[in-house]
Amino acid sequence: YIKTMYELNMRYGWSKFIIVVPSIAIREGVYKSFQITQEHFTEDYGKKIRFFIYNSSQLTEIDRFASDNSLNVMIINAQAFNARGKDARRIYMKLDSFRSRRPIDVIAKTNPILIIDEPQSVEGKQTKENLKGFNPLFTLRYSATHKKDSLYNLIYRLDAMEAYNKKLVKKIAVKGIAQTGTTGTEGYLYLEGINLFKEKSPTANLGFEVKQAGGVKAVVRKIEIGHNLYDRSGSLEQYRDGFTVTNIDGRDNSVTFQNGTKLYA
Repeated sequence: YIKTMYELNMRYGWSKFIIVVPSIAIREGVYKSFQITQEHFTEDYGKKIRFFIYNSSQLTEIDRFASDNSLNVMIINAQAFNARGKDARRIYMKLDSFRSRRPIDVIAKTNPILIIDEPQSVEGKQTKENLKGFNPLFTLRYSATHKKDSLYNLIYRLDAMEAYNKKLVKKIAVKGIAQTGTTGTEGYLYLEGINLFKEKSPTANLGFEVKQAGGVKAVVRKIEIGHNLYDRSGSLEQYRDGFTVTNIDGRDNSVTFQNGTKLYA
């Protein structure tokens, strides 16, 4: 997202950015990233980013952030405007040392672009509400593990294969998984592996859904030839038709069901 800031500044002149991170440790890591990439980006774009960590006691930094025309980035952890302690609340207080202004108001007047680092860890209900106080021009959210119910307006995705093709990583290791269906509606199945024995028939570690007191849950259970998933799932409808194990084959690591479904480890 540092490159994104430079590009947005170069193309549209936007210069106020706030990076919101979930913890102090990540905040320090982000700050370090700005330090070690500064020369690299200065060579590419011919200008430096002025970056700082928000501190309620260093109000001159906020003044400079608001008034300076160059590229400015404030790094702030969510606790700094979410927590209930007096120090955290200072962002919402009229401060004598800040000419009776509230830091949040000074920041909000700049209409900063918000960048959320690891939104799945940051964006709780209260945080989402509090982020509106920054009056952002818009918000960008960066994560490798977005929650499925909060993935919207996807602009860019970098998956493992693309990272390899772009030479961002030297190699990728692939773990093959065979799965049919998705949880909840279809016959979800996942074959973890086959167990072979000298004296008895092989068994399979099979993932499927089970009806429990708290709802339906995906589990991995040891399954033998003749086992019926309809019975073992607590009579879930998706396993009613022919999901009885007819064969467990150690030669190709597969499980076959009565209805013809064949699954590989």
